[in-house]
Order: sequence, then C-alpha cells, then structure tokens
Amino acid sequence: MDQLNQQDSSSVSPGTRAAAFSVHIFTAMGAGIALIALLEAVREHWAAMFAWLGVALVIDALDGPIARRLDVERVQPNWSGDVLDLVVDFVTYVFVPAYAITASGLLLPLAAPLLGFGIVVSGALYFADRRMKTPDNHFRGFPALWNAAAFYLFLLHWPPWLSSLVVAALIALTFVPFNVVHPVRVLRLRTLTLSLIGVWAVLAVITLIQDFNVAAPITIGLCAIAVYIVGSDAAIRLARSFNA
Repeated sequence: MDQLNQQDSSSVSPGTRAAAFSVHIFTAMGAGIALIALLEAVREHWAAMFAWLGVALVIDALDGPIARRLDVERVQPNWSGDVLDLVVDFVTYVFVPAYAITASGLLLPLAAPLLGFGIVVSGALYFADRRMKTPDNHFRGFPALWNAAAFYLFLLHWPPWLSSLVVAALIALTFVPFNVVHPVRVLRLRTLTLSLIGVWAVLAVITLIQDFNVAAPITIGLCAIAVYIVGSDAAIRLARSFNA
C-alpha cells in the first residue's frame, strides 16, 4: 500500500504537494500553541491558558476535514497525519491541562503531584489504545479530555479534597469501557449535539472573558451540556433496555 501511495504521489504537482504539506504544518502549530498555553499557565494566567487551548481545539477540528479534502495521505505519504495529530492532541488535551490542574492549588497538596502523574500516564496509555473509539465512533472510557476537566475544575472550584477525588475518578474511568459521545462523528442526535457544542463554546468564551466569575445560569448551562455529552449514550441504552 505504501508503494502504491508513493507511486500515486509521484505524479502530483509541486503546488499540490505544498498545499498538502501545509496541512501538516497547520496541525503541528497546535504544539506551538500548547507551548504558549503552558507559558500562560506558568504565569497563572489561567483564562489566557484556556483561550490558547481553545485555539488548539479549533485547529484540531479543522485540520482533519482539510486533510481529507486535499487527499493529504496520498499526496504526502511519507508524513503520518494520524501520528502528528496524536502528538499534538497529547500536549493540548493532556500535558498542559495536567500542569494546570497540578500547579493551580485546586487539589490537595500531597495528592497533586501523584494525580498529575496519573493524568499524564493514563492519558498516554489512552492515546496508544487502539480501542479508544468504538465502531460507531463513540469514545471508549473517559477520553482523556483533561482540558475540559481542568476547565470545569476552575469553573466549579470545589474544595481540594473533592477536586482530588474527581480527578482520581476520571483517571480510573479512562480504563472503564463506557461510551462517550464524539461531538462530530457520532451520527445519532448529531444535530442536537453540535448545537449544544455551539452553545457550550459561547458560554465558555463568556466564562473566560469574565475570568470564571460568571452567574449561576452560565455555570448550570455548561454543566448540563457536559452531563449530556458524558451520559447521553448511557441514558439511551438504559431506555432501550427498559423498552426491550
């Protein structure tokens, strides 16, 4: 297959190759943005850190459709977009948020380093798991969305003991085979899911602009959407079991 791809790519014009490679550069920019987010985190500019991680999310959402449209896999067969995407996702979804969760004072002091270690190790194992997605494109287990977990920890600002328990539970849930909706690829209720993600994005931007000092309705809305994403598949399966 690799030889066929190389043969197919040999007749591609330089301009097409450059356009295809620019998609890889676009994806790799996410790693650079992760560094900027980390620098903001070191300065304890938490809202700015999340804003940069949000930019990385936009890149992650756009690079795949662009790559498929430009047939990057065939045009640039020597570069693995899948591997590049995983590398960038690890630093933006796991590593930078792990630092923020560990260094922010949200966790118990003695537990924070151990839980940060657990976040990074479990996240690395999750990204290496070939079963991370189900055949119908759900995530399997807690999908290492530590950027989102960190956002909610900053938003809710629970007592350190409770935040520590939540983080420990999420680490364990990484390896539990329950389904979590992929906002784009799961066909069931996709219109509703995407609409809620749009609402979530607006509420999240407001939250960052106000440095997490938002009114209760915004917090409730953000939490309700999170419950839908995490629990909708389980609720549907439970309802079907009662109707069977």
